[in-house]
Amino acid sequence: MQANGPFDVKLTPQPAAPGIEPANLGRMTIDKQFHGDLEATSLGEMLSAMGQVQGSAGYVAIERVIGTLHGKQGSFVLQHYGIMDRGAPQLMITVVPDSGTDALAGLLGTMQIQIEDGKHSYVFDYTLP
Repeated sequence: MQANGPFDVKLTPQPAAPGIEPANLGRMTIDKQFHGDLEATSLGEMLSAMGQVQGSAGYVAIERVIGTLHGKQGSFVLQHYGIMDRGAPQLMITVVPDSGTDALAGLLGTMQIQIEDGKHSYVFDYTLP
């Protein structure tokens, strides 16, 4: 199945762990509001690293999503893995296996994020038992 829709996201920088500043690592909290086929909220954490060349970076994140997916209520966890190689992005967002609850138990899937004119949307390909 496939779910689509827009979402709003708020990223809030968090203090770096003491002594880690020279490594150019960052940490942020994630606060999202999904709309469309996925009506949900999520909270999460992101860790990032900047490369030595402009446009190169990486991030990992975990977020817990709570709401309804095509009318089925529950929660699940998304894991992000993103790389920017001199401006060329690669992003993989996957449902953590067995993280689904209630009507979303057994959920598996991958999500794509699209950004156009500063507006975010998702395409979520998933399966349920």
